[in-house]
Amino acid sequence: MRIVVMVSGSGTNLQSIMDAVAEGSLPQVEIAAVGADKPCTGIDRAEKAGIETFLVQPSSFENRQVWNRALEEQIASYQPDFVIFAGFMRIVDADLVKRFENRIVNTHPALLPSFPGAHGVRDALAHGVKITGLTVHFVDSGVDTGPILAQAAVPVEDGDTEESLHERIKVQERKLLVKTIAELASAA
Repeated sequence: MRIVVMVSGSGTNLQSIMDAVAEGSLPQVEIAAVGADKPCTGIDRAEKAGIETFLVQPSSFENRQVWNRALEEQIASYQPDFVIFAGFMRIVDADLVKRFENRIVNTHPALLPSFPGAHGVRDALAHGVKITGLTVHFVDSGVDTGPILAQAAVPVEDGDTEESLHERIKVQERKLLVKTIAELASAA
């Protein structure tokens, strides 16, 4: 199973995927490329591992539609079976989603459908929930509304800050993302 992994930041989810491939936990998975919307540590991690990388920066294009087409074509050039949004912090348009329908996998730091959007952890804390978690889901044309593939619960502890809770969610997120990719590979 060929995957393209998209990142925007530190690349810890990407690292968990690369580690799982390297140690044999994902024997059927090949990381064809890692892409990003800006220079970031995730790209550096991939380059150090000898994985091909690419940047498609929105600021290099006249508008979002042109950027989406460029990103779509760049991803498609690797002929991926799945595209993994591993901390990729951009919303892509419906045409890109349609091209890779039910093949773009995203993670979200809340138990969807609760607390969608960019501030899932902050919103969960503000709402006073006692249990939150994370969701691995397919991307559709909405924001965090695609079909759910897997979820894991994370308890909210007394005194949790957005940062402390998010760090505990990320630990579970890395495990669940790798597990979900393994399940998709075995079903392919």
